[in-house]
Amino acid sequence: MEQDAQLLALADQTLWVTALIVGPVLFAALTVGLLVGIIQAATSVNEQTLTFVPKLAVTALVFVFLGGTMMALLGDFLREVFAQIGQISV
Repeated sequence: MEQDAQLLALADQTLWVTALIVGPVLFAALTVGLLVGIIQAATSVNEQTLTFVPKLAVTALVFVFLGGTMMALLGDFLREVFAQIGQISV
């Protein structure tokens, strides 16, 4: 029973870390996509590459500015997981 609780806590922590890592990227891409969509609707220009290129650029900028923080968070999480592997016996 205790092993189940540990595994569920680990799964919960995994989902939380995943949300923290991908959240800024998804939010930035969503915001840029929404802005470009509004501009396209106002100007009646329906070009697929018009939405792709700004999203790609913003995603790259988010990774440049927050990539180190994301990797540090992931590294800390992996250290915790490897430390807990010995405690959870199957």
